[in-house]
Amino acid sequence: MTSFKNFHLQVLLLGLILLLVTGAADAAKKPKPKFQIKFATLAPEGSTWMKSMRKMDDEVRARTENRLGFKFYPGGVQGDEKDVLRKIRIGQLHGGGFTGYGLGAVASDVRVLEMPFMFRDLNELDFVRDGINAQLDQVFDEGGYLNLGWVDVGFIYIFSKKPIATPQELSKARMWIWAGDPLAELFFKAFGISPIPLAAPDVLTSLQTGVIDSAYSSTLGCIALQWFTRISYMTDVPITHGLGAALISKKAMRKVSAEDLSILQEVAGPILRDLTEQTRVQNQEAIQEMKKEGVQVVVVSEEVQGQFFDTGRGAWDDGAGKLYSAELLEKVKGLLAEYRAK
Repeated sequence: MTSFKNFHLQVLLLGLILLLVTGAADAAKKPKPKFQIKFATLAPEGSTWMKSMRKMDDEVRARTENRLGFKFYPGGVQGDEKDVLRKIRIGQLHGGGFTGYGLGAVASDVRVLEMPFMFRDLNELDFVRDGINAQLDQVFDEGGYLNLGWVDVGFIYIFSKKPIATPQELSKARMWIWAGDPLAELFFKAFGISPIPLAAPDVLTSLQTGVIDSAYSSTLGCIALQWFTRISYMTDVPITHGLGAALISKKAMRKVSAEDLSILQEVAGPILRDLTEQTRVQNQEAIQEMKKEGVQVVVVSEEVQGQFFDTGRGAWDDGAGKLYSAELLEKVKGLLAEYRAK
């Protein structure tokens, strides 16, 4: 495997080069399609996500004979996920790559899959998500969006400047919270934390200046967003599993033929499933690479893990009726019980 320093340098250099020349290069190599999907994401240029999205663009253009294609806005240049959703509503953008934060603003029921300490492993997640996928897609549809496919963010950990090994130490942290995220509010309320709300693009600077001393992220996200350069510890208790998906405005796609829309979905499905598999592998690799860069993993005893789990699970019922229905929560619990019984 390529060393982290080389990997990091390659990503930065590739990102810089592509940010400077991609527009001109695309204009020279790719004629503008008949309909251009303006698509924004926080994922930086050069990341695995953006490589997969550009592959999707190439295949869609080829199969539609350039009737349909993408114009990408990576790296948060269009703002936070709430900014992207606002711009989609007014027609400035047509779609985006979203985490659970943005997905929940469209279809809050999806947050039932991100409740604290819900899943022990990825097999449980896949089984439960498959069991309610049609229901969630219907909610996205009612919200005016087409879900091109799920993309895992990964298990979410606490990253901090000081070691956090107990719920008591967590309660004392100057913890970032994604401004306006109701699920995170439920979680931190359960732990007695008064978090500091910020937009995601502001986290790195806030860690640097000391406004916050802790944040939560997947391991790969911590690297991609460079937060690892401003923290020293990772608490080895995954607090939840972060979801992601690529959404497209149905209103924007009214100008696209049913045939081309079908092609878009056919192309997106396999690419996004493959992206999820790559992300899962890279999340595991990222832990080892951060260790090499000096990030220390705080190992939590089984007894204290139980304290984290018991406290965090208290948020499940708090979310019922606010983020998702009590019926949906019970359905998820039932699917979990069914899987574990096997």
